[in-house]
Amino acid sequence: MVKLIWMSDLHFLAGDKTVAGHDPRIRLGAAVEHIGQHHSDARYCVISGDLVNEGNAADYRALKSHLNKLNIECLLMVGNHDDRGELGKVFERPYGAMPGFWQYYKPLDGGLFVFLDTLKPGFSAGEMCGERMAWLRDVLVANDHLPSYIFMHHPPMPLGLPMQDEIGLEQGAEFLSLIADFPNVKHLFLGHVHRPVAGSVGGVPFATMRSVLYQAPAPKPDWNWGTFAPAHEAPAYGVVQIESGNVTLQYTKFCQFELGYSPLR
Repeated sequence: MVKLIWMSDLHFLAGDKTVAGHDPRIRLGAAVEHIGQHHSDARYCVISGDLVNEGNAADYRALKSHLNKLNIECLLMVGNHDDRGELGKVFERPYGAMPGFWQYYKPLDGGLFVFLDTLKPGFSAGEMCGERMAWLRDVLVANDHLPSYIFMHHPPMPLGLPMQDEIGLEQGAEFLSLIADFPNVKHLFLGHVHRPVAGSVGGVPFATMRSVLYQAPAPKPDWNWGTFAPAHEAPAYGVVQIESGNVTLQYTKFCQFELGYSPLR
């Protein structure tokens, strides 16, 4: 069995700044403490993008000092708030990463875990250019005997979240057409939307993850980016367990919604 911790959308900042009224240092500190108390046996911690909020080296350095307390190897990914160059000044590039991108894979206990780079610099929406698509196809062809699990920041399909659906993966249809050729793709793990959504697309199950920092409101009542305010919902991380090709995901609340430091025991 493979056990992973899955965090997403940390939007971390150094210093004393907040994001949408939420303190990213308090939130991540509570998550790290909770994981250390209850899930220190996890093999890896996957963080599926928007590691920091402003994409600068100072924030990545501060983030690294917090993640060092986790005592679990972190598999980092980029989101639309990240900067590949600044990230690479602080964190070591993943072994075997695709040149020019933060995109890589890791065979693990009879499965293949693929971590995609959907960053389109300067845009909230994501992209999978021809180079990245070709890399993914080559990896899946070479490992078509392994059950494969794909992590990516931007969802490639509409989720019934009108505001977030506008800024998903621009080449979503092409991506879904590509993976349709590979029945060994068993699950998609998606970030970006700051809400829990699960379902299937083309017969492939998918799940999104809550943000470690703040949650987007539900689609009803209607809202837009001009009226956006974080939902009064507690953050969570995921506990992913995979065995014999079967996936279990537990959404795990680690602190209360209130902005003070109130970790759950």
